[in-house]
Amino acid sequence: MQRFNMDWMLQDLAAGVPQTRHVIVLSSDGLRMAQHGPDTDAADRLAAACAGLQSLSTAVASEFPHGDGQMRLVVIEVSGGFFYMMAAGPGAYLAVLADDDVDTGLMGAQMRDLVARIGEHLTSPPRVSGPVT
Repeated sequence: MQRFNMDWMLQDLAAGVPQTRHVIVLSSDGLRMAQHGPDTDAADRLAAACAGLQSLSTAVASEFPHGDGQMRLVVIEVSGGFFYMMAAGPGAYLAVLADDDVDTGLMGAQMRDLVARIGEHLTSPPRVSGPVT
């Protein structure tokens, strides 16, 4: 099975939103599936951190009695910038680091557009142990 290369689509997001530093797609267990940005080690660290954040946000979402208990979007503002993580299909997430002067509305819109355009390619199938047939 050939893996779909999403790196160029992530580059489009970064080019379309000035002040974007890093864009990654990750599986729910924290594995980097695609990236735009020069530092692979940073992308792997970010993907691993996102797995924990996804778990925490799902726990918070379960406290809403009329929701489905699923995380859709997390935005964190820190000194120096923003972090965004958006659900991108079953078992997959889109995460972005951006500088503090990023256009937050544009970022959210571009992330939603990207997820809509390639949502089926952002799905991470469950892992199966044992031989694959």
